[in-house]
Amino acid sequence: MKIVAHIKLQPTPEQADALKRTLETANAACNEISRVAWEQQVFGKYDLQQLVYQRIKADYGLSAQMVIRCLTKVGDSYKLDRKVQRTYRPHGSIAYDDRILSFNLQRQTVSMWTVADEHRQTIPFVCGERQRQVLLARQGESDLVFRNGQFSLLVPCTVDEPTPDDGDAVLGVDLGIVNLATDSDGETYSGAQGERVRQRYQRRRAALQSVGTKSAKRRLKKISGKQRRFQSNINHTIAKQLVRKAKGTRRALALEDLTHIRKRTEQTVRKSARAKLSNWSFNQLRRYISYKAQMCGVRVLLVDPRSTSQTCNRCGTVDKRNRPNQPTFRCVGCGHTNLADVNAACTIRDRAAVIRPMVSNLWVEGQAAPLERLRFMTCYGDR
Repeated sequence: MKIVAHIKLQPTPEQADALKRTLETANAACNEISRVAWEQQVFGKYDLQQLVYQRIKADYGLSAQMVIRCLTKVGDSYKLDRKVQRTYRPHGSIAYDDRILSFNLQRQTVSMWTVADEHRQTIPFVCGERQRQVLLARQGESDLVFRNGQFSLLVPCTVDEPTPDDGDAVLGVDLGIVNLATDSDGETYSGAQGERVRQRYQRRRAALQSVGTKSAKRRLKKISGKQRRFQSNINHTIAKQLVRKAKGTRRALALEDLTHIRKRTEQTVRKSARAKLSNWSFNQLRRYISYKAQMCGVRVLLVDPRSTSQTCNRCGTVDKRNRPNQPTFRCVGCGHTNLADVNAACTIRDRAAVIRPMVSNLWVEGQAAPLERLRFMTCYGDR
């Protein structure tokens, strides 16, 4: 399988200026290529190369391979549709291949082509131990990214995928808002901390937006992304614990297929609860579980989520009255009681044990893709 290692570059001020000018020059060249493509209605990268290669190389001072990378970026961007002319931000990411980028893992440096007079710049980088091992299997193009004043490289790597265990045992996992995940063993992963952080940042953003001064806008920019990163860290932690438990007990993981759940529930959710529902990152948690499970050789099974919270795990009775309140499950048929999320996780486990799909489906960049085709999941640090 392929994952993407995220490594942080540590350039000197002179090197940072050279990288920034390289991004600006390359994206300016992409804008010019896109203009010609739009005017001539020629969108294939090979046809564009015949039209503009020599002129772009001479006018923008780019190396031959960097011009090829710019042509590829423009050609790929028009594959989605050709209804509008594509434009590119001055500091948008650009791709590097092995002709203009090389790694020295022993010294933790990377040699990159730039528009500086020396052209090649040797820049140190930092990464986690796990990423350093993954970089040994580096393959394909790496993207230079400039975000929040920091340069980083997104490096695709191919790692060996263990053969999934063929055991019949299943660990059911119920995903929720109050409890982000609950497994069929009765272990609960609460979402209370994430909800407190969400409410705190929501109040802070509202207060700063109501002020509207320059200092308030600077503060808004400074706290931008903190809530998202905090929630992402929580989901990484939960996913790692679930996969570790399933791997240690040689069980598959069973999850609900919650695709499009927001569209199905938007008419029934109270207005006061819409912010909490829209902030529910169940899809991110499912993606994290899926790619970590794939790396560990744990199968992931998706089951129909209908009525899992109202179905008795003991007798199979389905009734709305089985849920007298959010945390409690009390079957009106057999009298079985349990925590509602634990009962739902057991129901998911039993459904997966009876109906075994061959693969699970993931939503990757807006398109459904089978699990064995999962690509480009980013690994951060030692997660």
